[in-house]
Amino acid sequence: AVDEYIYMAIRRGGMQTPSAASDVFSIHNRDGEPNSTELNLGNSHLIDMVMSANRYDAGTTYRYITDRLRGDDKLVFPSGSDAESTGSNYIEFDRNSSNAIPAGGWGNNSGGTGADSVFWMWKRARGYFDVVAYTGNGVQGRNISHNLGVAPDMMWIKNRDDQYNDWEVYVSGITHLSVNGSDPDSYGSNPATLRLNKNDAANFSMSGTWDHTHPTSSVFRVGDTSSTNGSGEDLIAYLFATLSGVSKVGSFTQSGATNVDCGFTGSTPALIILKRHDSSGDWIVFDSVRGIVAGNDPSMDLNNSDAEVTNADIVDPYSSGFATTSSLANGNYIFYAVAGTS
Repeated sequence: AVDEYIYMAIRRGGMQTPSAASDVFSIHNRDGEPNSTELNLGNSHLIDMVMSANRYDAGTTYRYITDRLRGDDKLVFPSGSDAESTGSNYIEFDRNSSNAIPAGGWGNNSGGTGADSVFWMWKRARGYFDVVAYTGNGVQGRNISHNLGVAPDMMWIKNRDDQYNDWEVYVSGITHLSVNGSDPDSYGSNPATLRLNKNDAANFSMSGTWDHTHPTSSVFRVGDTSSTNGSGEDLIAYLFATLSGVSKVGSFTQSGATNVDCGFTGSTPALIILKRHDSSGDWIVFDSVRGIVAGNDPSMDLNNSDAEVTNADIVDPYSSGFATTSSLANGNYIFYAVAGTS
């Protein structure tokens, strides 16, 4: 017998193209705030993803990512390969007016320096940022749909079920040919694989990660490896794009002090993430709330649990983006930046 069903479906909205970074990105630096009350993250926009880190407790605290799509209290860790964990009162995504962390929740605990944390917050928006949750099937060459509306310039993917799978990172423009200037192994324009939880150089020979294929405006392709397509396993993907005046994914060659143009006329970036890709190098994070100035800038690494560094001048303000100083090792870098306010 054939059963008959009725159904109702409502298309998800909220993916308009933003014109200002402040509509889709914000930062909260919790430093010395009272511990006894609910922590309001102070955002003026809906939060779809939060990345956070403890600033001072070296070696004892992971970096955390949680998102609205997976729901309250579900955490993945860019500083390690751990499987998804369920936290306790981490963030209440259903609290749209405040996106709050309850009293006693992580980042709002009482006592010690564990309460001093920084939160970076994204809203999903067309041409800017999207989140995709999917279940792998282990089949090489599988296409995964997304709603970004443009080809993503950077993707972070984590197998949520497997504690041994690294984060896989795609960055547009970083190919075997562009980096090496030759093609001895017929890799040509194959996209590189980087790992968010490690400081490794780019790898160009892993067909199982991206199936040697760049993403499009509607899909990204994965291979048969468990880190991006484990059969029957749940995965999460964060997709970032370059949007004029709002965000920028790009690359540059460091040779002494270097000016990096992001197209952010009149504003210092709110967020900068740097990673050297031709050799080992950490994923270094700077933001304007803790300080991007002509002097020492607080920074943290996504790929480890080290305490914040405060005694180094690596980036400086620049009229349309940011400038690196000679303190940054010479080499080839990728970066992600979000514009600040003018």
